[in-house]
Amino acid sequence: MTFPFDLFFDALLFGLMLGCFYAAVSLGLSVSFGLLDVPHVAHPALLIAGSYGAYLLGDFGLDPILSGILLMPLFYLFGILLYRFYYETFESRGNAAGVNGLAFFFGLAFIIEVGLIVFFGVDQRSVSASYIGKSLELGDIRLPFRLLVAAGVALFLTLTLSLYFSKTFTGRAIKAVGQDEGALRLMGANPIKIKQLAFGIATAVNALAGAMLIVVSPVEPTMDRIYIGRTFCVVVLAGMGSMSGTLVAGLLLGVAESIVLTMLGASWATAVSFGILLLILAVRPQGLFGR
Repeated sequence: MTFPFDLFFDALLFGLMLGCFYAAVSLGLSVSFGLLDVPHVAHPALLIAGSYGAYLLGDFGLDPILSGILLMPLFYLFGILLYRFYYETFESRGNAAGVNGLAFFFGLAFIIEVGLIVFFGVDQRSVSASYIGKSLELGDIRLPFRLLVAAGVALFLTLTLSLYFSKTFTGRAIKAVGQDEGALRLMGANPIKIKQLAFGIATAVNALAGAMLIVVSPVEPTMDRIYIGRTFCVVVLAGMGSMSGTLVAGLLLGVAESIVLTMLGASWATAVSFGILLLILAVRPQGLFGR
């Protein structure tokens, strides 16, 4: 029996594109959970909300990626308000903030999911664009434009956030706020406002990432349950807050999932993220690029 190298190569290319997408949908969680230590398990639910927002704007003839960009200010404002409520209710009171916050975000995820079911039903929704359904043909290789577009936007988003966090004072303050709030105060920055800003950015990213999600595949309200494993796997594998690490971790997950899907079937592919997550927690809890 010969090894199917052609299938393996196709799976590798598909996995690289898929990995860029996984990195993009995990960037917001990398900020909120990785840098701010907020147990934001509602992240995937907000991601799906972004997808449905792009679906609604699609009725006006807008491209889904453009719809995601237009939704970012609205999501940013919601993120600021959401963190302010979380801070005043849990974080400022100190004790058991993590446990209570976890219950709060689980409840928020459930409310978002039920709300989407009430307004849109349980059927899958999709969008239309000129590049959806078409492929780039390179000899015997066919690369779906929907994944190429999502991968390109994901790379741009990752690069933009990496530069913002490394080159600006506010970005460096966001990276430092989870490590030493006292030192940040001595530099003249308000840690609470910095966290609020960072959480707003993390939520805004979900609008564009959600638009990419509905470009890649149809969505339905309960899909957040699938992505909770994938996004946490990417963030933990990356090392809690590393933007470049998030891209590398997304690529690793995408390639692994694609190869398993090709070689073993779809039923095994969904378990890849949880398997990698458990392995990393057991072997290297700080991740590949741990701080």
